[in-house]
Amino acid sequence: MTEDHRMPPETRQLLAWYAVNGRDLPWRVRGGPHPDPYAVWVSEIMLQQTTVKTVLDYFPRWMERFPTLKSLAESPLDDVLKTWQGLGYYARARKMHECARHVMDHCGGVFPRQREKLLKLPGIGPYTASSLCAFAFDLPETVVDGNVIRVLARLRGLTGEADRNVIYPLAAELTPRTCGADYASAVMDLGATVCKASSPLCGECPWRESCVARREGIQNRIPVLKRPEKKKKCGAVFILENARGELFIRRRPGRGLLAGLWELPWSDDGTFPFSADWRRMPLSVRHVFTHFDLTLAFYRCDPPFPGDLTGTGVFVTERDQEKYAFSTLMKKVLKELGRAG
Repeated sequence: MTEDHRMPPETRQLLAWYAVNGRDLPWRVRGGPHPDPYAVWVSEIMLQQTTVKTVLDYFPRWMERFPTLKSLAESPLDDVLKTWQGLGYYARARKMHECARHVMDHCGGVFPRQREKLLKLPGIGPYTASSLCAFAFDLPETVVDGNVIRVLARLRGLTGEADRNVIYPLAAELTPRTCGADYASAVMDLGATVCKASSPLCGECPWRESCVARREGIQNRIPVLKRPEKKKKCGAVFILENARGELFIRRRPGRGLLAGLWELPWSDDGTFPFSADWRRMPLSVRHVFTHFDLTLAFYRCDPPFPGDLTGTGVFVTERDQEKYAFSTLMKKVLKELGRAG
C-alpha cells in the first residue's frame, strides 16, 4: 500500500488496522483490487439484502456453475434461477442474467471502469456502481452501506436519524484518492467486526480516541434508523392434483414479485383460480418479505377441475419437482404439504 500523506489521519489509522485485521473473503483481496470484476459484481449483487454468512455458502457454488461472465450470459434463465434458489429477491438473478448478456453484446465482455457507464447497465444502481469502481478498479469511490452508516454516525456522534444522504458527505471526506479497494473494505469490515450494531468492541477500534459516541457513552443509541412498519397480508395457496397424484404448478409471470419462478397457484388478494368446491386444509405457512409478512392458508380442489388447465402450467411428480426453480416461499409450501402427506 502506498501511503498518501494527504489522507486524513483517521483514514491512515483505518488502513493500518485493515492490513492486519481485514476479513478474508473470496471476492476480495487485501492490498489492492480484486483481479476479476465479474467476481466482485456477483458478490455485490448477492450481498444485497443477504448476509455475508449466507453468501459465503452460495458464492462458490455460483462461481463453479457460472465461472465467467460469458458462461452466465450463455446459460438459460431457468438454470440461473435454479442456481440462485434460496437466496430470495429473484429479480437480482434475472437482472444479472440480463446484465451479463448486455455486457457481452455491447461492452466486449468487459465491465466498463467509468461509474456513469456502469449505471447504464441492467440491475446496476449507484451503490453497486460505486462498489465495482472501488473493489474491482481501485478507484476513489465512496461506498456507503449499513455498516458505514453505523460507523460514521458513531464516529461523529450523530444523534438524529442517519441515512445515506446524511452519511455520504462524511464518508467522502475520509475516502482517500488512492487505495480505493482497501479503504472501502476497511470501513465495512470495521462495522461488521468491531463497530457492531450491538455490543461494539470499542477497545479494539482504531478510531476509539476520536469517536464521539464512545467518548459520550452513547454508542448503543447510535445510529437512529427509520424502520418502516411491515404490513401483514393473508392469502391462499391452491393444491390441485390429478388422478395420478401429480401436483399442478405454473410459471409466475415475467414481471413483478418472484417473476419467472415456478409456483403452486396462490394469491394474496382473496381471489381463487376458478369457482369450484374448494376445501380448506388445516395447513398454513408464513413468509417474511422485505416490505410485508405473508401468511398463506391451504385450499384443495379435487378432480375433475372446471375448465382446462392445459397451457397454464404442468402437472409434476414429487421427484420431478427438483427440476424446477421455486422461491423460498414455495419451498415452504411444498415442505408443509409433504409433511401433511
